[in-house]
Formats: sequence, structure tokens, C-alpha cells
Amino acid sequence: MKAYRFDPEKARDNLVEEIRRIAREQGFSKAVVGISGGKDSTVTAALCVRALGKENVFGVMMPDGEQKDIADSRRVCDALDIPHRTVNIGGMHRAMLEQMDADDPGAFPVIFQKQSNTNVGPRLRMTVLRYIGQVLGARLAGTGNLSEKTVGYCTKDGDTSCDFSVLGALTSIEVVQMGLTMGELPRDLVEKTPTDGLSGLSDEENLGLSYRDIHRYIREGTCGNEETDGKIRRKETANMHKRRMPPVLDPFGTEKEQ
Repeated sequence: MKAYRFDPEKARDNLVEEIRRIAREQGFSKAVVGISGGKDSTVTAALCVRALGKENVFGVMMPDGEQKDIADSRRVCDALDIPHRTVNIGGMHRAMLEQMDADDPGAFPVIFQKQSNTNVGPRLRMTVLRYIGQVLGARLAGTGNLSEKTVGYCTKDGDTSCDFSVLGALTSIEVVQMGLTMGELPRDLVEKTPTDGLSGLSDEENLGLSYRDIHRYIREGTCGNEETDGKIRRKETANMHKRRMPPVLDPFGTEKEQ
């Protein structure tokens, strides 16, 4: 088996060409990117700028009420010199929760309220991005990476929704390595510790896994610890539905007849 070797500069240049290719094939010239200030959206926006030109990449910052690191999002837009807008989704979020509780207070168990509410933000952000994308005649660039998808650290119909997934074949570790080859990006944002922006915890603390272990599991088949491999594998299996198109059920019994 050939040893896996990652060339960040080659991956960077290939992705720029891939964005150009899909733009030609699908007939679009503009892209919308949700800018969180984290490495994934930062690198995605930079790749789109290289591929399409800074005037054709529109950045959208979407704090949910108050976002402590919103300044990082602005730094990304300023560093890339892209047109951008801030849309605060806090009011939308509150209005939805108030309406859910208006007619039947306490209808949903608290534990499920908490889990569902965590995913409201990403889904509202995707609605905003889709709206702006349609207004501008632009396609939505996905920012999620392979590590997050593998363990399901993403929101179905939220950050998993896009028109083309820029970083979906790269692990979190590889995204950082590639981002460091892009001199137009602030180094500290590329190396910034990923957080969910809600709990005050890092992604790795929330997952109970390190991105280094997830990377090794994906690229080498094992992170070197059987127990950790099992934890990653269970998450991968349980969250596979987030990575696939919904199954189309067969009304004709074709499979049964075969």
C-alpha cells in the first residue's frame, strides 16, 4: 500500500482549478461564503477569491446575537478585500423559539429543546446564505471539512447544505496545512482553535476526540488506539445520513423481484 503524502500547495492549486471548472460547467461566476472567522470559512473564501476574483466572492457574517470573535470575521473580509454584509440572526432565532412555545408551552421535553436549539443557528444561517445567493445569482460554497463530516460534527440542512463543497475531501489538519501556504491570510486565523461559538468549549472538547486522531483514522485506517478508533467508527456510522442524499424509496418492488 502506497504511503499517503499530502502536498498542501498542490491541493490548494487543484482546488482553485476545481472551483473554476465547476463554475464553467454550471454557468456561474459568483460565490457566497458564510464567514465565521474560523479556518474553514477563511480558507474557503480565499480559494474562491483565487478562482473567481475578489469582486465575485461575497462574504456574509451571521452572529446569533452577540459573537465575541466577530472581529475575526471582519479581518477575513478585509484581508481578502471582498464585498460583505453582516446579518444578525439573533432576532430570527428568538422569534422562532417564541412561536414554537406560544400555543403549547412545554410541549417538547427540555433535553430535546436543547439539542434542537443548538442546530437552529446553522439552519438559519443557511437560509440567509441561500437568500443572498439567489439575490446575487451566486452559488453557495460549502466550508465543512472531511474530519467534521466523518464524525457528524455538522448540522443536517445547515452547514452541510451547499452547491459545491470546497474542503470536503480534506481533513481539519490538512486544511490548516494548506491555509498556511496562502500568504494573503492572517496566520493566527488559519491556526485558530475551532470552537462552536456556543458552549465556550473547543470542537475537540465537545467531541471528546482530537482532530489529529480523526486525521490518522481517515488517512491511515487507525489512530493507533483501538478504543478511540471504535469511538470514531461509531460516530461515522451513526452520522452517515448527513453525508448522503436521502434515499428514494421504491414503490415498484424492483429490489424484491431481483
